[in-house]
Amino acid sequence: MHSAELLVRDHTVYACVMGSRAFGLATEGSDTDRRGVFLAPTPLFWRFDKPPTHVEGPAEEQFSWELERFCELALRANPNILECLHSPFVEYADDTGRELLALRGAFLSRRVHGTFTRYAYGQRRKLEADVRVHGAPRWKHAMHLLRLLASARDVLRTGVLTVDVGEHREPLLAVKRGEVPWSEVEARMARLEQEAAEALHRTPLPAQPDRRRIEDFLVRVRRASALRAG
Repeated sequence: MHSAELLVRDHTVYACVMGSRAFGLATEGSDTDRRGVFLAPTPLFWRFDKPPTHVEGPAEEQFSWELERFCELALRANPNILECLHSPFVEYADDTGRELLALRGAFLSRRVHGTFTRYAYGQRRKLEADVRVHGAPRWKHAMHLLRLLASARDVLRTGVLTVDVGEHREPLLAVKRGEVPWSEVEARMARLEQEAAEALHRTPLPAQPDRRRIEDFLVRVRRASALRAG
């Protein structure tokens, strides 16, 4: 097994299921996407060759981040990273992983509006290109874009990031099946974008994430790792 994969095998602190299964949108044949966080032993950072910031595998559909990289991305309100912290399907968490989960609210801020919106804008341009070239979008991608926009609106409204789509499952799956006209999907997207913009003005989220609290956590776990190494 490759040394990077050994980091995932031996030093994972948090692992969860993401993708359609976490969103409540899985259907027969859906993949099981696994995401995780590993803590590279501190002595590895004392060498010229640093440990990897992320690792694919060793299982199929598995991807993991080193803890520091994961925290950096979460502080920037990266949508995929924030959703990992709120997955309803946690497969593993040690003491460090549980502390990371307890800190997930510290990562949330009004930055989510900008990052979620920019990501959605890029995805929408791709869908529009598909419509111009092929006459229809990739409906699965359209479904997930609607899900993301609704998630952005709701976290701004409530201050809580909820991954599972709940009662919106069937309307979203209808989009995936191509049963909803593209014009209606576009109208839904525009409405969700407007609702998110309105929610931003009244959101309970702070302007910035609690960077110092997260950094204190990272320093503590790095120090503890160094002490264990002797």
